[in-house]
Amino acid sequence: MKVILNKDLATLGEEGDVKEVAKGYARNYLFPRGIALPYTPRMIKVIEGRRAEIEARKEQKRLDARGLKEKLDTLELSLTMPAGTNGKLYGSVTNQTIADELAKNGYQVERKRIELAGNGFKSVGKYKAIIKLYESQSAEITVTIIGQEIKTESAPSSKPAPRRGRRDRQEAAQETPAEENSAEAAAEAATEEKSETAAE
Repeated sequence: MKVILNKDLATLGEEGDVKEVAKGYARNYLFPRGIALPYTPRMIKVIEGRRAEIEARKEQKRLDARGLKEKLDTLELSLTMPAGTNGKLYGSVTNQTIADELAKNGYQVERKRIELAGNGFKSVGKYKAIIKLYESQSAEITVTIIGQEIKTESAPSSKPAPRRGRRDRQEAAQETPAEENSAEAAAEAATEEKSETAAE
Protein backbone atom coordinates (compact mmCIF):
# COMPACT_ATOMS: atom_id res chain seq x y z
CA MET A 1 0.00 0.00 0.00
CA LYS A 2 1.08 3.62 -0.55
CA VAL A 3 1.97 5.87 2.36
CA ILE A 4 3.31 9.41 2.77
CA LEU A 5 6.23 9.74 5.17
CA ASN A 6 5.50 12.20 7.95
CA LYS A 7 9.06 11.91 9.34
CA ASP A 8 12.47 10.91 8.09
CA LEU A 9 13.21 7.18 8.35
CA ALA A 10 16.72 6.14 7.35
CA THR A 11 15.62 2.73 6.07
CA LEU A 12 12.70 4.08 4.03
CA GLY A 13 12.95 7.73 3.04
CA GLU A 14 12.36 11.33 4.07
CA GLU A 15 9.46 13.46 5.17
CA GLY A 16 7.07 14.07 2.26
CA ASP A 17 8.19 11.02 0.24
CA VAL A 18 5.54 8.66 -1.11
CA LYS A 19 6.49 4.99 -0.55
CA GLU A 20 5.02 1.58 -1.25
CA VAL A 21 5.07 -0.64 1.86
CA ALA A 22 3.44 -3.81 3.19
CA LYS A 23 0.03 -3.27 4.83
CA GLY A 24 1.09 -4.89 8.11
CA TYR A 25 4.22 -2.72 8.30
CA ALA A 26 2.14 0.42 7.77
CA ARG A 27 -0.65 -0.48 10.21
CA ASN A 28 1.51 -2.00 12.96
CA TYR A 29 4.56 0.24 12.85
CA LEU A 30 4.43 3.36 10.65
CA PHE A 31 0.94 4.68 11.45
CA PRO A 32 0.96 4.11 15.26
CA ARG A 33 4.31 5.93 15.56
CA GLY A 34 3.27 8.82 13.32
CA ILE A 35 6.10 8.05 10.88
CA ALA A 36 3.74 7.80 7.90
CA LEU A 37 0.25 8.88 6.87
CA PRO A 38 -2.24 7.03 4.63
CA TYR A 39 -2.00 8.00 0.95
CA THR A 40 -5.39 9.68 0.64
CA PRO A 41 -6.46 12.94 -1.10
CA ARG A 42 -6.89 14.62 2.30
CA MET A 43 -3.39 13.62 3.53
CA ILE A 44 -1.83 14.62 0.21
CA LYS A 45 -3.23 18.14 0.71
CA VAL A 46 -1.86 18.21 4.28
CA ILE A 47 1.65 17.32 3.07
CA GLU A 48 1.49 19.72 0.12
CA GLY A 49 0.57 22.51 2.54
CA ARG A 50 3.83 21.73 4.37
CA ARG A 51 5.91 21.33 1.19
CA ALA A 52 7.78 24.67 1.49
CA GLU A 53 8.63 23.89 5.12
CA ILE A 54 9.83 20.37 4.19
CA GLU A 55 12.03 21.67 1.36
CA ALA A 56 13.57 24.29 3.65
CA ARG A 57 14.52 21.53 6.13
CA LYS A 58 16.02 19.44 3.31
CA GLU A 59 18.14 22.34 2.13
CA GLN A 60 19.42 22.86 5.67
CA LYS A 61 20.35 19.17 5.83
CA ARG A 62 22.29 19.50 2.58
CA LEU A 63 24.25 22.45 3.97
CA ASP A 64 24.94 20.64 7.25
CA ALA A 65 26.11 17.53 5.38
CA ARG A 66 28.42 19.61 3.19
CA GLY A 67 30.01 21.24 6.24
CA LEU A 68 30.39 17.89 8.00
CA LYS A 69 31.94 16.33 4.90
CA GLU A 70 34.65 19.01 4.81
CA LYS A 71 35.58 18.27 8.42
CA LEU A 72 35.46 14.49 8.16
CA ASP A 73 37.48 14.34 4.93
CA THR A 74 40.47 15.76 6.83
CA LEU A 75 39.93 13.64 9.95
CA GLU A 76 42.32 10.81 10.81
CA LEU A 77 41.38 8.44 13.60
CA SER A 78 44.06 6.50 15.45
CA LEU A 79 43.02 3.37 17.32
CA THR A 80 45.19 1.23 19.58
CA MET A 81 43.91 -2.34 19.67
CA PRO A 82 45.15 -5.60 21.23
CA ALA A 83 47.03 -7.55 18.55
CA GLY A 84 49.32 -10.54 18.15
CA THR A 85 52.96 -10.38 17.05
CA ASN A 86 51.84 -11.00 13.45
CA GLY A 87 49.73 -7.81 13.49
CA LYS A 88 46.40 -9.62 13.58
CA LEU A 89 43.87 -8.06 15.95
CA TYR A 90 42.16 -9.94 18.75
CA GLY A 91 38.68 -9.24 17.37
CA SER A 92 38.07 -6.54 14.75
CA VAL A 93 37.35 -2.84 14.30
CA THR A 94 33.66 -2.51 13.35
CA ASN A 95 31.44 0.39 12.30
CA GLN A 96 30.34 0.62 15.95
CA THR A 97 34.00 1.05 16.99
CA ILE A 98 34.35 3.89 14.48
CA ALA A 99 31.06 5.49 15.60
CA ASP A 100 32.26 5.44 19.23
CA GLU A 101 35.60 6.99 18.26
CA LEU A 102 33.87 9.69 16.20
CA ALA A 103 31.65 10.50 19.20
CA LYS A 104 34.80 11.04 21.31
CA ASN A 105 35.87 13.60 18.68
CA GLY A 106 32.50 15.37 18.80
CA TYR A 107 30.82 13.80 15.73
CA GLN A 108 27.54 11.96 16.23
CA VAL A 109 27.20 9.51 13.34
CA GLU A 110 24.91 6.47 13.27
CA ARG A 111 26.89 3.24 12.87
CA LYS A 112 24.71 2.10 9.94
CA ARG A 113 25.95 5.14 7.98
CA ILE A 114 29.56 3.93 8.30
CA GLU A 115 30.82 1.50 5.66
CA LEU A 116 33.99 -0.54 6.13
CA ALA A 117 35.60 -2.81 3.55
CA GLY A 118 35.13 -6.45 4.45
CA ASN A 119 32.68 -5.58 7.26
CA GLY A 120 35.55 -4.66 9.58
CA PHE A 121 39.32 -4.26 9.91
CA LYS A 122 41.13 -7.26 11.38
CA SER A 123 44.82 -6.26 11.21
CA VAL A 124 46.99 -3.29 12.09
CA GLY A 125 47.48 -0.75 9.30
CA LYS A 126 45.90 2.26 7.60
CA TYR A 127 42.36 2.05 6.21
CA LYS A 128 39.58 4.18 4.70
CA ALA A 129 36.03 4.32 6.07
CA ILE A 130 33.11 5.75 4.10
CA ILE A 131 30.47 7.75 5.97
CA LYS A 132 27.17 8.33 4.19
CA LEU A 133 25.84 11.78 5.01
CA TYR A 134 22.79 13.17 3.22
CA GLU A 135 21.38 12.17 -0.17
CA SER A 136 24.40 11.32 -2.35
CA GLN A 137 26.96 13.07 -0.12
CA SER A 138 29.53 10.98 1.71
CA ALA A 139 32.84 11.54 3.51
CA GLU A 140 35.98 9.42 3.62
CA ILE A 141 38.02 9.24 6.80
CA THR A 142 41.41 7.64 7.45
CA VAL A 143 41.63 5.06 10.22
CA THR A 144 45.06 4.02 11.52
CA ILE A 145 45.12 0.91 13.69
CA ILE A 146 48.10 0.42 16.00
CA GLY A 147 48.70 -2.97 17.59
CA GLN A 148 49.20 -3.34 21.31
CA GLU A 149 50.80 -6.62 22.34
CA ILE A 150 49.24 -8.25 25.38
CA LYS A 151 51.81 -9.36 27.96
CA THR A 152 50.88 -12.44 29.92
CA GLU A 153 52.49 -12.96 33.31
CA SER A 154 53.79 -16.48 33.85
CA ALA A 155 52.17 -18.09 36.86
CA PRO A 156 54.49 -19.56 39.51
CA SER A 157 55.04 -23.25 38.90
CA SER A 158 53.47 -25.40 41.56
CA LYS A 159 54.61 -28.99 41.30
CA PRO A 160 52.05 -31.48 42.54
CA ALA A 161 53.11 -33.68 45.41
CA PRO A 162 54.56 -36.98 44.11
CA ARG A 163 52.06 -39.77 44.15
CA ARG A 164 52.90 -42.56 46.49
CA GLY A 165 52.98 -45.92 44.86
CA ARG A 166 51.61 -49.14 46.24
CA ARG A 167 55.02 -50.21 47.46
CA ASP A 168 55.55 -46.89 49.29
CA ARG A 169 52.21 -47.26 51.04
CA GLN A 170 53.05 -50.82 52.11
CA GLU A 171 56.42 -49.70 53.50
CA ALA A 172 54.77 -46.84 55.38
CA ALA A 173 52.25 -49.25 56.86
CA GLN A 174 55.04 -51.59 57.98
CA GLU A 175 57.06 -48.73 59.51
CA THR A 176 54.22 -47.44 61.63
CA PRO A 177 53.87 -50.53 63.91
CA ALA A 178 57.66 -50.65 64.35
CA GLU A 179 57.66 -47.03 65.48
CA GLU A 180 54.78 -47.73 67.84
CA ASN A 181 56.61 -50.85 69.23
CA SER A 182 59.81 -48.88 69.87
CA ALA A 183 57.80 -46.20 71.68
CA GLU A 184 56.14 -48.85 73.84
CA ALA A 185 59.52 -50.48 74.62
CA ALA A 186 60.97 -47.14 75.69
CA ALA A 187 57.99 -46.55 77.99
CA GLU A 188 58.39 -50.01 79.58
CA ALA A 189 62.13 -49.45 80.10
CA ALA A 190 61.46 -46.13 81.83
CA THR A 191 58.88 -47.80 84.12
CA GLU A 192 61.32 -50.59 85.05
CA GLU A 193 64.06 -48.03 85.77
CA LYS A 194 61.75 -46.12 88.13
CA SER A 195 60.81 -49.37 89.91
CA GLU A 196 64.48 -50.30 90.39
CA THR A 197 65.29 -46.85 91.72
CA ALA A 198 62.41 -47.00 94.18
CA ALA A 199 63.48 -50.49 95.34
CA GLU A 200 66.99 -49.22 96.11
